[in-house]
Amino acid sequence: MLTLTSALHRASKVFGSEPAVIDPEGEYTWAEFVDRIARAASILQSLGVKRGERFGIISRNSFRKAEIMHAGYWMGAIPVPANHRLAPPEIAAIFEDAECRVIAVEDHFRSVLGHQALKAWAGDPIWLVPQTTEIDGNNYESLLATAVPAPMGAVDEDDDAVLQYTGGTTGRSKGVRLTHRNVITNALQIASAIHPKMGDVHLHINPMFHSGDLLTTMFTLVGATHVYVPEFSGPKLFEAIQKYRISFAMLIPGMIIKALQEADPTQYDLSSLQKIWYGGSSLSVEWILKTLDAFKNVQLVQCYGQTESAPAVTLLLPADHAEALETGNTEILSSAGRLLPGMTINIVDANGQDVALGQPGEIVLSGPNLSPGYVNRPEETAAVFRDDRFYSGDIGRMDERGYLYVLDRKVDMVVTGGENVYSSEVEIALSQHPDVLECAVTGVPDDTFGEALLAGIVAAPGKNPTEQELIAHCREFIGGFKIPRRYIFLDNLPKSTLHKVLKHELSALYINALDAQTGEHLIESARE
Repeated sequence: MLTLTSALHRASKVFGSEPAVIDPEGEYTWAEFVDRIARAASILQSLGVKRGERFGIISRNSFRKAEIMHAGYWMGAIPVPANHRLAPPEIAAIFEDAECRVIAVEDHFRSVLGHQALKAWAGDPIWLVPQTTEIDGNNYESLLATAVPAPMGAVDEDDDAVLQYTGGTTGRSKGVRLTHRNVITNALQIASAIHPKMGDVHLHINPMFHSGDLLTTMFTLVGATHVYVPEFSGPKLFEAIQKYRISFAMLIPGMIIKALQEADPTQYDLSSLQKIWYGGSSLSVEWILKTLDAFKNVQLVQCYGQTESAPAVTLLLPADHAEALETGNTEILSSAGRLLPGMTINIVDANGQDVALGQPGEIVLSGPNLSPGYVNRPEETAAVFRDDRFYSGDIGRMDERGYLYVLDRKVDMVVTGGENVYSSEVEIALSQHPDVLECAVTGVPDDTFGEALLAGIVAAPGKNPTEQELIAHCREFIGGFKIPRRYIFLDNLPKSTLHKVLKHELSALYINALDAQTGEHLIESARE
């Protein structure tokens, strides 16, 4: 059976004595880890969660977060991992849409759970804390100590495994249904190219609420080891690699750049690291060379995909990186690589017809790892999931060797630091400031984050809002990573004859302003 349930059961039997988790709190073998997962499933059942029902999670990376996620897989319930960077009302909207039965919360987010918007779930959550932590309510470790392991659930391949929320075409979050078959199939597709093995140690330092973390299922399939780091920084990355002898790490380009800017890699033993796989955007030749110089033994793999594809579609493999650097034909490094086994890509025009090779068009996907659709969004599901194909909304072209070049993202979406941000929801937040008459949000190139959010502002008559005031205002409505840190103030926004904002012209105005100021940012890019 292609289920996460059977994968966990197999890991406990085949790799039972091998290390599954290494953590400052201790180590767990695969037999011990799966036993804890089964006990966690028992906790969920005791709180009324049944097969097919959903439960929410607010937590940074940790082995406990992994356990509670896998507890859902074990019993057939569906975890809903929330992006903890969102504002409390945004998290509440996700849990309401998903109809979460209960939630599990890391104690780091007590203040978030205290927000009025999350009142409905504040009464009796599962607190993901060590047993020694004193907390009123359901202490996860205390409950785990007395729980009887739940039997493996009768889970079907086509049952939903996880509900991953991503931005919608109107700015609303939408829940992407991913089945057990979707996740396991994509793990096998990736494994066929990456070749993970028992003895590998994978570092979870990219936020686990991203669908990209599902790719690490391939390490479970081969009995490899997982290490979880709650938050990213350059020193934390290097320290983890050195301490735990990490062999695989998933990073976004901004993380790689930030790490090399924050810390000196020569001060650490990074020799264990074999592969870095990165995604969200390509990595410039300059930073590829710097990365290879910093991590002497490393190979690079770029991954392109979407949540709806569970999530990987293409890979740019180590051999591709090496060929580009050896031959000097570095254009390939701006591609997303080639298709995974079992996937099909068509590049189509506005009428759904295939375009000529090399011509741009919409990227349309088909394959066994595609989501069955969105929860509670029948119209949006019908619009993009048609005839066993997924119309991605991304614009791309394919070359004669089968390399995919992604030319543009979905309409009005900015990919910044690996996070998808829809301009419409940012514009709604900005427009609620009393000093803003009109606004538009788009993306501009950024060396660290791939793209940075730019807001064009037309002030209300007699008003003069500042960047700092607008940033503070936005914090009340949207997560920090969605808040623009670059602004341009205009008398009028550039518009077409149909009065639609020309966002490419807005970007050009900003870039020209940068050139006039010797390339200095109008306001510094920041991440919170």
